[in-house]
Amino acid sequence: MSEQSDREAIIREIAKKKVRYVLPNMEAVEVQRDLPYRDNLLMNIYCPAPRPGRRAPIVVVALGYPDPLAGVRTYGPMTSWSQLIAASGMAAVIYGPNVPAEDIDAALAYVRANAERFDFDADRVALFAMSGNVPVALSLLMRGQGISCAALHCGYTMDLDGATAVADAAAQYGFADACHGKSVDDLPSDIPLLVVRAGRDKAPGLNHALDAVVTKAIARNLPLTLVNHATGEHGFECDEDSDISREIVADVLAFLRTKLGVGR
Repeated sequence: MSEQSDREAIIREIAKKKVRYVLPNMEAVEVQRDLPYRDNLLMNIYCPAPRPGRRAPIVVVALGYPDPLAGVRTYGPMTSWSQLIAASGMAAVIYGPNVPAEDIDAALAYVRANAERFDFDADRVALFAMSGNVPVALSLLMRGQGISCAALHCGYTMDLDGATAVADAAAQYGFADACHGKSVDDLPSDIPLLVVRAGRDKAPGLNHALDAVVTKAIARNLPLTLVNHATGEHGFECDEDSDISREIVADVLAFLRTKLGVGR
């Protein structure tokens, strides 16, 4: 079996997984499917239950892997997270990108332009990203797109001080190294960040880069909350049947709800 087919087999296996934390009726949330947002690119929007007189905030699920066939929109873990976000009172936007660092801007612009149609609040927008998708989320924050907050789950970030771990992983796994040449100084100083770390993450160089970014972010006194699952491995929210795994997923959802003002 070739290296390419090995990788595809692994992706297909991961695509079957689901987040182990569940909320009532999460699989019954309304989904607006196959919405064209740019050229031949499509998105799905997971919609929360309507609240009379209140528009729902938006959570854009940032993606870092080119996906011209839009397979990521039916990717198990992403589907679970989108359902959980919608069941928590927020609209979850998941899209298929060709050029990840650019297409997220187009996806965000589409949702904002159609916010009234969907009964969404275009001024309350968060980012959620995990693993190799995190650099795209960080790059969007750096471009100043009016984001309210960002939850970054066990992700590659950016190379600092001559390190190459993120660039090497991007070349190996195929995600966009969207923060190449950037630094923590390029991040805005007023956007709350939640960073989830898996202490036993075996993804090459991931925690080394993440720790460097967190250290410099704290030195800048950025509004950052760190959740460290000391014994967790990459993808623990799907693979680990434990109270702490579920608690961390709940923490991510609670952070997004709080910063976006859900329930107020």
